[in-house]
Amino acid sequence: MIASFARRAAAPLAAVLLFAGSAIASPAFAAEAGPLDGPGTAWLLTATALVLFMTLPGLALFYAGLVRARNALSVLMHCVLIAALASVLWLAAGYSLAFTDGGDVQAVIGGLGRAFLAGVTAETLRDGLPEAVFFMFQLTFAVITPALIVGAYPERVKFSAVVWFSGLWLFLVYVPICHWIWGNGWLAQQGVIDFAGGLVVHVTAGMAAVIAALMVGKRRDFPHEPMLPHSPGMTATGAGMLWVGWYGFNAGSALAANGSAGMAMIATHMSAAGGALTWMAIEWLRHGRPSLVGIVTGLIAGLATITPAAGVAGPAGGLLAGICGSLICFSITTLMKQRLRLDDSLDVFAVHGIGGALGIVLVAVIGQPGLGGTGFGAGVSAAAQLGSQLLGLGATAAWAGLMSWIILAGLKATLGLRVSQEQEFEGLDITVHGERAYDLR
Repeated sequence: MIASFARRAAAPLAAVLLFAGSAIASPAFAAEAGPLDGPGTAWLLTATALVLFMTLPGLALFYAGLVRARNALSVLMHCVLIAALASVLWLAAGYSLAFTDGGDVQAVIGGLGRAFLAGVTAETLRDGLPEAVFFMFQLTFAVITPALIVGAYPERVKFSAVVWFSGLWLFLVYVPICHWIWGNGWLAQQGVIDFAGGLVVHVTAGMAAVIAALMVGKRRDFPHEPMLPHSPGMTATGAGMLWVGWYGFNAGSALAANGSAGMAMIATHMSAAGGALTWMAIEWLRHGRPSLVGIVTGLIAGLATITPAAGVAGPAGGLLAGICGSLICFSITTLMKQRLRLDDSLDVFAVHGIGGALGIVLVAVIGQPGLGGTGFGAGVSAAAQLGSQLLGLGATAAWAGLMSWIILAGLKATLGLRVSQEQEFEGLDITVHGERAYDLR
């Protein structure tokens, strides 16, 4: 059995090593000279805790409440697993490949000079902040992004597939795109604005989700039988944690304790509020009653939409982003479920992927000073910024979609992606993990 598993694992592992080896040369880094930004450091430490809180327990509870009771524990397990796995991989090489100078290949990937945080001490600074704190802040983004994809394939995916997909995806999708935009790679050089992860987090996860939904396949009774959330209260609890944690996500991305962080927080809050009220209104008008799951889905749509624009939008722009995000994400959710019948079970693509993509485009609208925004680079018009945003969106969606398909196709041919019909019928909690979220006897 061990030999068989080793043979199956050899190909994915070789892919990771080849990818990392392509950027093994990296210039040495010296401690930055200059004063420590004490207030900024304190805020970034706080923001780091808030963003990790988004995944555990926020996202875990949000997702677990949306599935059926016999699969709730498996969703929690997926989120905990990814938090631990992504953390170790980020330390080993992910951070270095994303945020260091890659020399001749800097446009596409960094180097390994910071692998296992080599050369980083308590005194090492990066832009006035301890690099150790910056590392941890960015780690929390690397944790939540693959965790978002969990919502695409619950109730039928193999646990081994989740392990391998999440690890490979982190290196082959998240890390390079993070470098392209936040590591001064080629999209950064093209002027793309993605303040806190519309592309790096939401579009990458959304594209992976739609590919995963196609590759793993529908749940056994979808769409013929209703698959109602077993605990809307648990989902709302998780959504509340996500709302609070998103302050760290967006305002923390200012990397300073200043007015820019404060304005990003206001824009974030207004977008969440606008998204929640808009989704509630649509349900109320269409179905005659507003739902708790609906209103919290709307607030998440608003949060995803403002994420890339939080650093350039004003309060009114944030509210507009939330309203637009909720309207469009609601429409795409309906299209995916009722027309296309694609079982992206917890609407990762429709809410995160579409919301993030819309936010990227809206940067060129709500970032304009006339709408309360900060404007763009010197001499950059809204039309030129829109061109950069569309370039970034197209490149990110294409790379994330292609690489997600390659990873899943490889795993499908080796490990397999789906549990047996018997396991799916009984539920993953007891058949895969030998535990139950609840005593169902």
